[in-house]
Amino acid sequence: MKVKIKKGDIVEIISGREADKGKRGEVIRVVPEKGRVVVQGVNMRKKHQKQQQVQGRTLSPGIIEFEAPLHISNVMLVCQKCNKLTRVAVHRDGDGDAQRVCKHCQTTID
Repeated sequence: MKVKIKKGDIVEIISGREADKGKRGEVIRVVPEKGRVVVQGVNMRKKHQKQQQVQGRTLSPGIIEFEAPLHISNVMLVCQKCNKLTRVAVHRDGDGDAQRVCKHCQTTID
């Protein structure tokens, strides 16, 4: 699946849990094989971890809080110029290089 959202983009959550809907955050990681993205500070989960020995180090036990992946269809890119939620168009210039373009204000993203 072709992913039009990249690491470092600002996105807004458009569907999912009521607590996360409407939040904006930066994309930390993109998993294109599964069609998922990880957004900073959104979809927080808790994991109870036992103490472990890993390569001579000891990982401390306790409750770890981390961002869980969201499906890519549940987020929408925010244009940096017009500050609106936007779909992304891909335009190719004369050299054949692809550029992402905002559908509202027609500016190049990144």
